Amino acid sequence: MAHFAELDINNKVLRIIVVSNEDVDANGGDLHEDAETFVASIVSFVPFGGAWKQTSYNGNFRKQYAGIDYTYDATKDKFILPQPYPSWSLDSSDDWKSPVTFPNTTEVDSKTVIITWDEDNLKWLGTIDSTNYEWDATNLQWNEV
Repeated sequence: MAHFAELDINNKVLRIIVVSNEDVDANGGDLHEDAETFVASIVSFVPFGGAWKQTSYNGNFRKQYAGIDYTYDATKDKFILPQPYPSWSLDSSDDWKSPVTFPNTTEVDSKTVIITWDEDNLKWLGTIDSTNYEWDATNLQWNEV
């Protein structure tokens, strides 16, 4: 089965549909504009919809499988995840990165830290049971707070 993402005028993904491989092959094949045109001819656009782009369920092309609210970057021919926080930026691989590197350890005293991002203070926080921690990016350690 082939998957297609419907895009709005800003190239934001509105929905994903499934089309038979036979229909895609009969209309130019994978990643072909004729296949996108075919999908547009058989599936009505939702309000604000206006284009179809094929996406790979296995992430074999266009970086990753599209999801609702992802953005299609036509220049890079990729689907990009939504920005998780305003402070995060895209790296050279088009992955979102926080301004502080993700902690290199997820354990304290052999217990797993539940990690969250604190956007207001631009830092990583952790919790084990009811104990709170803060990531010290300079010393690369969790400090109890």
